Amino acid sequence: MDNTYTDGWIGIDEAAKYMDVTKDTVRNWIKKTDIPAHKIGKLWKFKRSELDSWIKSGKSAID
Repeated sequence: MDNTYTDGWIGIDEAAKYMDVTKDTVRNWIKKTDIPAHKIGKLWKFKRSELDSWIKSGKSAID
């Protein structure tokens, strides 16, 4: 199966829905953690597979 489509780039809105958090939470994670976010122009973009790995690593928990 071609992962290009299923693991395409998503924006903050989709990333928030994918992780079941608010857009503000995603923005806070961008500022305060090492969330795998990539800035393309003025927009933040994410790969679902990178988000999955990041969450599984436990790094999404902010102290």
